[in-house]
Amino acid sequence: MAHALISTPFTASSTADEVLQGVGLVGLRAIVTGASSGLGIETARALAGAGAEVTLAVRNTTAGDTVADAIEKSTEGIRPPVVRLDLADRNSVTRFVDAWRGPLHLLINNAGVVTGGLERTREGWELQFATNHLGHFALACGLHDALALGAADREGARIVSVSSTAHMRSGIDFDDLHFERRGYDPQIAYAQSKTANSLFAVEATRLWASDGIVANAVNPGGIATGLQRNFTTAQKESLAAAEAAGVFTYKTVEQGAATSIVAAVAPEFAHSGGHYLDDAQEAYTVPDDADLAQHPHGVKEWALDPAIAKRLWTASADLLRA
Repeated sequence: MAHALISTPFTASSTADEVLQGVGLVGLRAIVTGASSGLGIETARALAGAGAEVTLAVRNTTAGDTVADAIEKSTEGIRPPVVRLDLADRNSVTRFVDAWRGPLHLLINNAGVVTGGLERTREGWELQFATNHLGHFALACGLHDALALGAADREGARIVSVSSTAHMRSGIDFDDLHFERRGYDPQIAYAQSKTANSLFAVEATRLWASDGIVANAVNPGGIATGLQRNFTTAQKESLAAAEAAGVFTYKTVEQGAATSIVAAVAPEFAHSGGHYLDDAQEAYTVPDDADLAQHPHGVKEWALDPAIAKRLWTASADLLRA
């Protein structure tokens, strides 16, 4: 029997600051990946404005320093630390994890990359899957003990995994995760990585809820950010067609960050994980053959399937051990 969907008082037009109104986060330690641009900047700024101690985990530390300066000025608070993190580089993730000290209460896996063509990491992994999923997977696993410490002193820790409506275009191709045999389509590769982001939340919650850690996936909605800078003409045309079909309506970054903040602080998700949020609410599930244009606010079964989530976790761990 399907569970009743979790709802909150917020909507598609709510902003991050509105979600945080009256919420005090002093003492909460948070990490936001990709906090040097777009959605990550606003997510970090909003959390810091509510009193959280936010670490900006960024690949470009020069850009991160600019953001940290702006947050310090806007909040009249402490300047957020900026730490380099390249999610496509296993050594960089390891260094970040090894340098972390003390508890962690909130991990927002926000960073993402879109490529216009096939790019690979040193290991030969397809770059979008490696960055968007595997890097965040390694980061979360490496920070598990810190999150467990955070959960113990704050009655729970949370992980927010930023997914996308794009997940509806593709499930996980376990026979060819890295496009070694099939023709490369950057949109399908991105879609696979976003499905993986949702599945991570499912299995992380199953494994770690007993430690007080829950994870939820979020779709921030359509937002014009630097993520689109590498789009090919075909990708831009596809995005325009999706907008025209009503698949999404553009949001501001303040509105887009709201769903991440709901997953991060709303009491409705304090001890409940493995969900996919859209427009600040838990999304309804649709069959894998459902049409995206008809269900722009749904989540496909393949993105929440516990068996697929468990298989992906095992495959991801095996890749990182190799």
